[in-house]
Amino acid sequence: MEIAVCIGIGLAGGVLSGLMGVGGGIVLIPLMVIFLKMTQHQAQGTSLAIIMLSFLSMLVYYKKGHVNLGIAALIGIGFIAGGFIGAHFAASLPESLLKKCFAVLMIAVAAKMLFFK
Repeated sequence: MEIAVCIGIGLAGGVLSGLMGVGGGIVLIPLMVIFLKMTQHQAQGTSLAIIMLSFLSMLVYYKKGHVNLGIAALIGIGFIAGGFIGAHFAASLPESLLKKCFAVLMIAVAAKMLFFK
């Protein structure tokens, strides 16, 4: 694993996360699969570990009054439970099916953002 590649992937994910609120699923996972030759399972697990490190990005938004901590806490409760359930389910799926499901999700989100309000 080349250090510069990992840092570059992190930089790309960090810039896009700070700029647009995206990173893990949209940027980091495909980059880790392509450039680090990770499996889909490895990339998704690693992306979840990276989520914990986004605190500083959130702090910038918080200082500018753009974070609703009450809503974040409530969504966080669901996220913890849903992440636990989803991780167990995803770990049992074949690699090829998981990768296809991820691609379909990205296409659906992109279509929604491009063509609908």
